[in-house]
Amino acid sequence: MGRGLNFCSMATKEELLTDVLRLPPEERAEVAHKLLLSLEEGAEDPGAQAEWSAELERRAREVLDGSVKTVSWEQVEARISARLDQRR
Repeated sequence: MGRGLNFCSMATKEELLTDVLRLPPEERAEVAHKLLLSLEEGAEDPGAQAEWSAELERRAREVLDGSVKTVSWEQVEARISARLDQRR
């Protein structure tokens, strides 16, 4: 982070929060992102990777055997744009 805030180990969470809230929005976002990532560390389901791999394999087989219809990026982009336009 740009300003190089120097937090000593004696700072309270309130002092840390006060200092972080003084940062520009981009730097606050970086701090928030890193804090959120730290909460996710070790929280991953051990079987999740195997389940995702199986799901990806299943989907790839469906595309290759023709049991699902694929959609071009242009079609997807047009649908998303239309939905966003409806919300405006």
